[in-house]
Amino acid sequence: MEGVHFDHFVEQPQKTDRDKSGMLSPHSHNEKTESLILEPEAAESFSKEILDRGEMEHGCPHYRRRCCIRAPCCNEIFGCHHCHNEAKNSVSVDQKQSHDIPRQKVEQVICLLCGTEQEVRQTCTNCGVCMGKYFCEACKLYDDDTSKKQYHCDGCGICRIGGHENFFHCYKCGCCYSILLKNSHPCVEGAMHHDCPICFEYLFESRNDVTVLPCGHTIHQKCLEEMREHYQYACPLCSKSVCDMSKVWEKFDVEIAATPMPEPYQNRMVQILCNDCGKKSEVQYHVVAQKCPDCKSYNTRQTRG
Repeated sequence: MEGVHFDHFVEQPQKTDRDKSGMLSPHSHNEKTESLILEPEAAESFSKEILDRGEMEHGCPHYRRRCCIRAPCCNEIFGCHHCHNEAKNSVSVDQKQSHDIPRQKVEQVICLLCGTEQEVRQTCTNCGVCMGKYFCEACKLYDDDTSKKQYHCDGCGICRIGGHENFFHCYKCGCCYSILLKNSHPCVEGAMHHDCPICFEYLFESRNDVTVLPCGHTIHQKCLEEMREHYQYACPLCSKSVCDMSKVWEKFDVEIAATPMPEPYQNRMVQILCNDCGKKSEVQYHVVAQKCPDCKSYNTRQTRG
């Protein structure tokens, strides 16, 4: 805010010339009068005070920010695009009226401090406040909580959190993954462009932590933990084990050895398909489980041939 003058710092002229309308002439000040402006350090401090006014004090359930948006699709005002989507996709809304907001097409925002509606920009044109310390013009995203380490990913086309240096974009999977998985994750085309198999939230735009299973499918971290709490250890999409189950298979070995089958079933053979390695085998039937002879997994199912 260079060259900003403040009235209470300006020495007023003792005599002024007025035009016929009684208004002050722009050249009516006394030549000896000098306009006083703040020193650079003071001006910078004053500007920062204006920009930071109301920081972290406003927003919606999804973001701390000092503006709301006007949705281009329905011309209504919402706290953010998540607020819009939740409202317009709720069970109380007619399915014919249900829709998501095209966030990149948002053109108007409303300052929450002075109420001024204006084109998308970081600082308010009226009161000068910063409407979001993190601002992405492409996503029309504002957020005062920069501890999230937001960054815009050109590959994803949206903003992510966690710090750009900690993630990489996999163009086959079509999403960002932790840098720790860069050379080890199994690629599944469009892995993030589907709903969580447990809660059915669209993973690509989810604000909750997402994890990659050994099979390459993706799921909310919280949903995976809930699966384990209910002793579910297979991917809901492909049925492969989601973790190292070797210790569990050893317990199965002990239980099967301690539970011999009745004589009529001792020589019964069945065809199985292993969910972990994908191989078909013929093995001896047991009521507890059938073991894959190739990978030693009990994550198998019977087939008809």
